[in-house]
Amino acid sequence: VQLVESGGGLVQPGGSLRLTCVGSGFTTDRSGITWFRKAPGKDYEALAGFSRKDDSTYYGDTVKGRFFISSDNGKDTAYLQMNNLKPEDTATYYCASGWPGLDPYQMDVWGKGVVVTVSP
Repeated sequence: VQLVESGGGLVQPGGSLRLTCVGSGFTTDRSGITWFRKAPGKDYEALAGFSRKDDSTYYGDTVKGRFFISSDNGKDTAYLQMNNLKPEDTATYYCASGWPGLDPYQMDVWGKGVVVTVSP
């Protein structure tokens, strides 16, 4: 499995951004795709994920209601729509694949990440 993120960049506070994670090489539909982020000096934070098998979605408490995860029909691509962005959302954003859910230790494959900067 390989994952490639795109869509990062600079955005003003209150703005929106959509990240894309293109996956390939999946051999089972039992996996999920989950978005994480890591800010300097902080631990990885789980944001949102979905199950490729049954489309269940999972959200971290800090972004619930602002960030939304979706996928394409083939469920190999995941999108993260981020709304009302705040400076504290500045981080490197990663997508990962593994057991469906928000546990980073259950992820088998990680993308290289994209940087999101929220600043005036």
